Amino acid sequence: MMKFLFMMIFMIPLCFMKNMFWLVQMMLFFMMFLFMNLNLNIMCFFNMSYMFYCDIISFGLILLSIWICSLMIMAGESLFKLNFYFNFFLFNVIFLLIMLYLTFSVLNLLLFYFFFEASLIPTLLLIIGWGYQPERIQAGMYLLFYILFGSLPLLMGIIYIFNDLNTMTIYFLKFFNMNMYLLYISMIFAFLVKMPMYFVHLWLPSAHVEAPISGSMILAGIMLKLGGYGLLRVMIFLQEVNLKLNYIWIIISLVGGLFISMKCFCQVDMKSLIAYSSVAHMSMVIGGIMVMNYWGFIGSYILMISHGLCSSGMFCLANINYERLHSRSLYINSGMMNFMPSMSLWWFLLLSSNMAAPPSLNLLGEISLINSLVSWSNISMILLMMISFFSAGYSLYLYSYIQHGKYFQGLYSFYVWFISWVFIIIFALISFKYDNFKGWFYFYLILNKK
Repeated sequence: MMKFLFMMIFMIPLCFMKNMFWLVQMMLFFMMFLFMNLNLNIMCFFNMSYMFYCDIISFGLILLSIWICSLMIMAGESLFKLNFYFNFFLFNVIFLLIMLYLTFSVLNLLLFYFFFEASLIPTLLLIIGWGYQPERIQAGMYLLFYILFGSLPLLMGIIYIFNDLNTMTIYFLKFFNMNMYLLYISMIFAFLVKMPMYFVHLWLPSAHVEAPISGSMILAGIMLKLGGYGLLRVMIFLQEVNLKLNYIWIIISLVGGLFISMKCFCQVDMKSLIAYSSVAHMSMVIGGIMVMNYWGFIGSYILMISHGLCSSGMFCLANINYERLHSRSLYINSGMMNFMPSMSLWWFLLLSSNMAAPPSLNLLGEISLINSLVSWSNISMILLMMISFFSAGYSLYLYSYIQHGKYFQGLYSFYVWFISWVFIIIFALISFKYDNFKGWFYFYLILNKK
């Protein structure tokens, strides 16, 4: 595992060299293919050392992290073209990838906490530094305070575990069973905020709306998965108390998922709608983990991976529309099938995956989660049916509103801009022939035309 860490660290000097933007991206792709060729052991830990390890959960999430970070660089091409601090942007992405890699592969609980919190810093810099609107400062503060509020009890819980057990190695914690309510709450609250669970989800839509495309991709693709990963790890030694209290989190997440799904129909901002749909999907993941059976764990893991791929792709498409039309409003983006028919296919594929249509990984994950939650309680079937129905509803609502209908008349404004250029040039040529002063005036307008 150390070889991949050193490979990422040695990429940092490349970020500040000239004409290395695409080389860094190619190196990330190359590293991803190297990582895929590790000897994979599904049943137990592999590539284990004194500080690092990898198992099937870490393997999938590290692979997803490298993939999303390489796509972030590709989506941030406009920064390179505009020469908008792209060297620092590259450094930020690589630093974030290192933090995520260490979070998913470190053996010590205290180091896990340290890297779990350190991944917040580059995300905050992405939102504040490359966001589009002044409200990004407020969104950054939301993100910072929500996550820091939940993480102090986690640190205290980890210190208590070390005092009690004299070990913080994740591998050894499976031999212990800690039946303490306060420790249980303090250990899982930070992860529930990061997921996010309903009631502590308000930071996510504001952060997504204000973040640049790369920030939205990493938030949807990886940062939400850190909470699920942490829950999967700490549930090993908190099984007994979780079986007593899990109904609280399952009820909150499923009812909250239903409310959020209905709230998606009220959104007029593309990014906001996709962000709220992420909260609805993560509510099912929380339910699957809290049930604590094999189907729930497998379904949560599959849905985390598939949602990371699908949601980051939808944010990328929303950004492509935003770069063309300078608006994320559903009203202004309507009728896009007339202007970008090939983009319509990508919207259809990703939105059909988002509502768990048959060819997608999302379907496999949702079937496993529905199986696990219904085996826990038959009544949960009602909420699960409604969440699945509404997820199909808001996905179709977003697709039909953006692709079909009357297009916005202001789309033709660039033709008006082009025609004004033509008229000024014609007037300048005529005026040069008859009146020199007017000719020079029109020529001055041409030079100063923005």
